[in-house]
Amino acid sequence: MWTHTDEAPALASYALLPLVSRFAKSAGITVKNADISVAARILAQFPDRLSDAQKVPDTLTELGVLATTPECNIVKLPNVSASIPQLNEAIAELQAKGYKVPNYSQNPTTAEEKEANARYAKVLGSAVNPVLREGNSDRRVATPVKAYAAKNPHKMGPWAPDSKTHVATMTEGDFYGSEQSATVASASDVRIELVPKAGGEPVVLKASTKLEAHEMIDASFMSVKHLKAFLAEQVADARATSTMLSAHLKATMMKISDPIMFGHIVKSYYAPLFESHGAALEKAGFNPNNGIGHLYDCMGNLSAADKAAVEATIADIYKAGPGLAMVDSDRGITNLHVPSDVIIDASMPCVVRDSGKMWNASNALEDTKAIIPDRCYGPFYQAVIEDCKANGQFDVTTMGNVANVGLMAQKAEEYGSHDKTFEVSQPGTMRVVDAATGKALLSHEVDTGDIWRMCQTKDEPIRDWVRLAVSRARATGAPTIFWLDEKRAHDANLIGKVNTYLKDHDTAGLDISIKAAVEAVKATMEIGRASCRERV
Repeated sequence: MWTHTDEAPALASYALLPLVSRFAKSAGITVKNADISVAARILAQFPDRLSDAQKVPDTLTELGVLATTPECNIVKLPNVSASIPQLNEAIAELQAKGYKVPNYSQNPTTAEEKEANARYAKVLGSAVNPVLREGNSDRRVATPVKAYAAKNPHKMGPWAPDSKTHVATMTEGDFYGSEQSATVASASDVRIELVPKAGGEPVVLKASTKLEAHEMIDASFMSVKHLKAFLAEQVADARATSTMLSAHLKATMMKISDPIMFGHIVKSYYAPLFESHGAALEKAGFNPNNGIGHLYDCMGNLSAADKAAVEATIADIYKAGPGLAMVDSDRGITNLHVPSDVIIDASMPCVVRDSGKMWNASNALEDTKAIIPDRCYGPFYQAVIEDCKANGQFDVTTMGNVANVGLMAQKAEEYGSHDKTFEVSQPGTMRVVDAATGKALLSHEVDTGDIWRMCQTKDEPIRDWVRLAVSRARATGAPTIFWLDEKRAHDANLIGKVNTYLKDHDTAGLDISIKAAVEAVKATMEIGRASCRERV
């Protein structure tokens, strides 16, 4: 199966698919095209609203079934993980072409709106990967590709030891610090509920989540009180030090939690806008979780006087600073325009590539304060920045590469958190309760606006992850590091399982270790740079 997607890789399909099909045909293999574009995924959710000629199959679900069989190979090209603005654009385009799909409402009130949103939830964000990734990932660079990159290196900017670029991350109140973890001994069923502080019956947020024997579950929350304080401090510091501000999140994969955090960053940077015009913005339908670009979409809903006042306040904010990193300087698209425009997996490597800089409003590269609220991510990137300041830019022509074996099978870890993530509606206690015994397995005291989520990781994917790591270590002879932090609850629980399952394999002569992300990336960079020096 060859996936049809929305993005630039579609060009590869037109160029490469005919060649692949021709070679496969000689071996008696048929290559079929499978449409998993955003438009196709939307249409597949609403067959009851379409004519027979407009209906399309639910290809993603079909591929999910095929992914569990050994006979099928799926060539999945990168696909759009739709943010809410992207989803709305696709809906509008389909409606203009005569498809009677419903609008998406971020705040559904009627039964019809809620039912439509439940269907759109299967399209939003990273909807494809959790379905297709029945196995763990085994990512390697092919030798010819590596050789080509070494001979034809992409541009890498030099680093200055006095670069102002740094990562700003929280020290308390984040997902990392609040995480709890447990392992269930036998197959069970749990519910997620909020026990109101004011009293009354628990509010059931998710009635049932089936768990397998020995499955791990985790829960954590982001304190909105701590997040707001952290963001206000960072905006003020950036202004005082004349450092350009940027935000780096995973608003597509973490499609519930991270857009909410993105909205808080928007509200913090544009604080005077909300202080002076909050009521008018709300009436106009502006939702900061969709980015400041959504405000411009809503400008037509403002009176002429309010529009002029809002535009003047925005101009004053930009004048007062701090400067804001840009996605497209020529078009005035800022780092805070759309949540899906800056995805940390892509944006931070670009910062490293470009001398620790991002583009500013004048279309020039500039040092930046990179806001990454959660400590699960932030310190890792700061360690890379510190290494580049001390040792200079990486040399693509001589350095090695890192293979990655990822634990993600069967919606492991955050991949399966979407339907178990909630913005807390009132103060109380969030609990994960065993349905049979009534015992709370995990619990947090939370406040209004806090972002709470639960993840689960099945035992078999963990066993397979360990197996893959050992097999790659044996095949390559390379140092193999499990990136696990004993100070993080989930990782501490996982370390116990890793140490147990390593005993099932012959590890004699292998260099296998367990390190927290910061120490792991330091060791990885040291190995890469040492390899470079040995060749010189």
